[in-house]
Amino acid sequence: MPLTDPVRAILANYDGEPPGVKTSLARILMHGRTGGSGSLLILPVDQGVEHGPARSFAPNPAAYDPHYLFDLAVEADLSAFAAPLGLIAAGADRFAGTVPLILKVNNGNSLATERDQAVTASVRDALRLGCSAIGYTIYPGSPHQFDMFEEVRSAAEEARTVGLAVVIWAYPRGGSLADEDENALDIVAHAAQIAVQLGAHIVKVKLPTARIARPENRAAYDSMDADFTQASSRVAHIVQSAFAGRRLVVFSGGPAKDNDSIFADARAIRAGGGHGSIIGRNSFQRGRKDAVLMLAELGNILSSDRSA
Repeated sequence: MPLTDPVRAILANYDGEPPGVKTSLARILMHGRTGGSGSLLILPVDQGVEHGPARSFAPNPAAYDPHYLFDLAVEADLSAFAAPLGLIAAGADRFAGTVPLILKVNNGNSLATERDQAVTASVRDALRLGCSAIGYTIYPGSPHQFDMFEEVRSAAEEARTVGLAVVIWAYPRGGSLADEDENALDIVAHAAQIAVQLGAHIVKVKLPTARIARPENRAAYDSMDADFTQASSRVAHIVQSAFAGRRLVVFSGGPAKDNDSIFADARAIRAGGGHGSIIGRNSFQRGRKDAVLMLAELGNILSSDRSA
């Protein structure tokens, strides 16, 4: 399938990247229900290791099975499927070529007391399993943030040499950040900027609140001609913070929500110039039929004309 104009425009922003990286990005951007629109809809399933199997899968026990999760990504016609090494390895052979894969190469878990993640997979694993990208979580603000930055820099360098794209989950937390500051507008914007400076091709962040956490940032935000009470304006600022929209920014689905809330978030993402959603629990914790229908409508919203 020829590249569409929106995808060509996005790839043009990645000046100097190896052709293999642009090919991997194009594979993800052109796949699935939103393919060719410039928007992404990704299923991430790292919650089993992060939060434990019961919290993650008990609401829909079919999701304990890795093949169910692959099937969901394929049936819902998503842009990509992202997961840790064990889960990807459990289905990469059977589902080869059906959906682009993103290997999550570091992971933490809720049993730990530290805001940190361990490197649990490699670029070589990603190549062996046929992945299009690696994914890495960073915690800006954590006491371990600088070690994480060095780890992702090294992994991103290696990924580029073999043509893999780099996705960074940028979640501010730990250190001096209060819980309510983790999703504050200025903090999420700072995290997005850190991610692109570390070499992310795709940045995943949470939808920010209107809160400005740092007093030293208040004057700068007060001077902006933007109504940050509007979710779309907050999205636009996060995209602006990722090299003025020259890098793909997708927003997480967050905790369990009803369909109306999910679709409202998607409309704000689309209106604000965001590049899509990466939605896990709100997908696989539903029954399969409900999940597929919800993801279909979500994809329709994300891929619709921004001016509509």
